[in-house]
Amino acid sequence: MNAVIDLRSDTATRPTEGMRRAMAGAEVGDEQRREDPTVTELEERAAALLGHEASVYVPTATMANQIALRALSQPGDEVVAEAGAHVFRSELGGPAVHSGLAMKAIAGERGLFGAADVRDAVNPPDVHMAVTRIVCLENTHNGGGGKAWPLELVRDVSAEARRHGLSVHLDGARLLNATVANGTSAADYGREADTVTLCLSKGLGCPLGALLGGSAELIGRARRLKHLFGGAMRQAGIVAAAGLYALEHHVARLADDHANARRLAEGLADSGLPVDPSEVETNFVLLDAAALGLTVELAAERLRAEGVLLSPAGRRGCLRALTHLDIAAGDVDRAVTAARRALAAI
Repeated sequence: MNAVIDLRSDTATRPTEGMRRAMAGAEVGDEQRREDPTVTELEERAAALLGHEASVYVPTATMANQIALRALSQPGDEVVAEAGAHVFRSELGGPAVHSGLAMKAIAGERGLFGAADVRDAVNPPDVHMAVTRIVCLENTHNGGGGKAWPLELVRDVSAEARRHGLSVHLDGARLLNATVANGTSAADYGREADTVTLCLSKGLGCPLGALLGGSAELIGRARRLKHLFGGAMRQAGIVAAAGLYALEHHVARLADDHANARRLAEGLADSGLPVDPSEVETNFVLLDAAALGLTVELAAERLRAEGVLLSPAGRRGCLRALTHLDIAAGDVDRAVTAARRALAAI
């Protein structure tokens, strides 16, 4: 019997043999005391990659985002982001809980918005209103189906934010997918923001971990917040070694995931299923269950019965499939055949 094809998320990856060897041989120390040389090496490499002075290693990208928002604000301030942003939809109200922030949503297009949207979102200097303090961008945009921000649009939005005295946080959990897709560098994006998150446990294939980049001053503040949020670790070099291995070996290969996503989208569309291959920029494919007259739950169950796992997408009525390190072209072809059996006859 064929193995289940897990396309629910690119977090489904397992460490490769090379990554496991790197982890097993890692030099370690007390990370909380900044005595773990592997963590230090990862933080220095990530800072350079992201175009910043420093970075801090934390367990998750959600923690990195929330630390950044806290470091850039005061309680009662306001953070602005696109309505489907991960920091709003998938972090349990963290900006309000952890930082006392009001949250204002911009209605974007597949997660993107422009300078005029920022300008319109900024509150006037009124004693009755929260001070608009942070603009948050997400690249690639999860809820937008893996949409990558064009660099020039990021620059326009960032420049408008600066004109209003706002800080910019870039939730770059899948930032390297964007750079591989459009040929830019992470540093080009990173320099447009005060703080940048990079997740290691998605397309890069690590078992856990994320990094937050910024100025030396901001990252100094972030280290204290990391401890406050319960994110201090001990011999973390064992997992930081996975991050170093991934940055060395798993970035360029993200192009394979993107190619497999296009292969999947085209195969599903050719089977008569409601998928738009033109929307595929990175490793996301959206399947419109509602167009088939199905709930996402029923569509997912039909697919599961055929050995293919998809999950609800940020777009209403849609399922998402994410290609990743553990999905090969043959798995994509088997998933298309299974989806045809499960859904095409409806």
